[in-house]
Parts: sequence; structure tokens; C-alpha cells
Amino acid sequence: MMSLTRRADRTAVGSAAVCLGISSGALGYEPMTDLRVTAYRPTLPNWPGDLPLRIVALADIHACSPWMTPKRIAGIVNRANALEPDIIVLLGDYVSAIRWAGKVPDTAWAAEFAKLRAPLGVHAILGNHDWDEDREAKRRRNGPVAAGEALKAAGIPVYHNEVVALDTGVRRFWLAGLGDQRALPPLHRGGHYRGVDDLPGTLAQITDDAPVILLAHEPDIFPDVPERVALTMSGHTHGGQVKLFGRTPVVPSRYGSRYVYGHIHEAGRDLIVSGGLGYSGLPIRVGVTPEIVVVELGAG
Repeated sequence: MMSLTRRADRTAVGSAAVCLGISSGALGYEPMTDLRVTAYRPTLPNWPGDLPLRIVALADIHACSPWMTPKRIAGIVNRANALEPDIIVLLGDYVSAIRWAGKVPDTAWAAEFAKLRAPLGVHAILGNHDWDEDREAKRRRNGPVAAGEALKAAGIPVYHNEVVALDTGVRRFWLAGLGDQRALPPLHRGGHYRGVDDLPGTLAQITDDAPVILLAHEPDIFPDVPERVALTMSGHTHGGQVKLFGRTPVVPSRYGSRYVYGHIHEAGRDLIVSGGLGYSGLPIRVGVTPEIVVVELGAG
């Protein structure tokens, strides 16, 4: 979730906890025990029906102690592997977004991700918190970013405005990974966060008409994504993290709740936004359970 909304996020989440009478003991319950698998089987205009693909997506881990420890991540990894994916995508924000939580070394959480298994591999992008927690990268206003280096050391490629062609044995498709849209903090008071994303430059690297899947940590890029892209996959929002009476009071997006969660079909294009696994501001979710996302494409 965005650093810009951190204070508002804490206020809203804290107010929700008070209103619902959640005790400090209950704060640990959902993070430590609840995990669901959410499956989507969209029919995509630009995805061939004879190209079956099972995608497992993990988003917003936010490794920290005691709520998202290496042991907890190991359980998520085992659950993901058990789903027998063709490909696994990691949608960014691997580091803690709770300032007072215990830190988990990058090598520790990355070592657990190294145990992910899929025939077409594991592929990652970075999120805004991965940039935000790397002081040197922010100072340089450029990578490399520590979280990305940890993933690479664990054998997981990290895409920064890059594409790769993947062959399923039936036909191939393109996987495109976008740089983060809120990577760099303002240079002065009242300024705006700046991204390191380059959507046109990323898509320009595609050399044929094979279908395209775009990984973008924040879903705010979606209105600019051309119909050429069969599916955009994002995280970042945590599904709002708190959902009260069907509403998400705090969403870190300039579009409000428009792209907060789930499968969105808009103007002939498709977006799937994961509710994520971790926590920002406070270790609590109300009405938004941590999830692993499974997307079945070309399954008939």
C-alpha cells in the first residue's frame, strides 16, 4: 500500500478495530491462521482457448515478526506449490509495512520463495514498499533495490519494465513486468511520488502477436493498458484491508475503490487484483481475508 496513505490507513484501520471491539489478542488471529485460495476462470478476448495456463499469484507478503515470519511464508509457499501451477507470479511488496514490527531479513523471506515450484518458473516484480524500505535506492533515486537483489540471489527473476517469452509446449505467450508506479518519494514538501514504470517502453519489446500478461504492482496503470494485453495482474490495495458494510473506507489508489479487488472487466480489457497476504499500518484485516490467487486461462 502507498506510503502517502500510511497515516490515513492507520487511522481508518484503528477506528475499525475499536468500533468492532477487536482485542489485541484478536489482532493476531487472522494474520496467523486465515488463508484462502481465490480462483478465477475469466474468458479473455485476447487469450487463445487452446492455450491452457494455471497462474498462481502471491502479492503483498510484507514479511515481519510476529505476523509474517519465515515459518508463515513457508506455509504459504507449500500451499501455492500444492495448487500445481504452470507459473507463479510474485506481485511485489515483500518487506514490512508496519513500522513497529520486527524485521525479517531479506535473505530469510527470499529463501522461502526459492522453494516455489512451477514448470514455467517463478517471476517477480517489485512494489512501492520494496523501494520505500531501501534508503540507498531512494537516495540514488534508482535501483538496484535490496528486495529485488534478494529475489535474484534466490534464483527468481525480477522484471523492471521488461518482458520474457514463455513457451508452454502448445504455444508461447509474453510475460511483461512493470516498474513500480510509486517508487520514488517527493523531492520537496507538497510534491508527488514518482514512478519508475514505462508501460510503452515495456510493451515495445514484444516482437510478435502472442498473448500478453502484464504484472503491475499498483492497479492504477490499468486505464492506460491497451487491449493488446490479455490480462493485467496487480496487488497493492490489500482489497482495502478493512471492509465495512460492503465498503472499503481507505484504498491507496487515485481511483478510490474502482480497482480495489477482484476481476474487473472494463473497455474490453481485464484486470485481476489480489487482496494480498500481508498487512500495512496495523496487523489487522476486517472482511478481507489473506489470499492466494489462482487464475485458470484457456481452460475451455
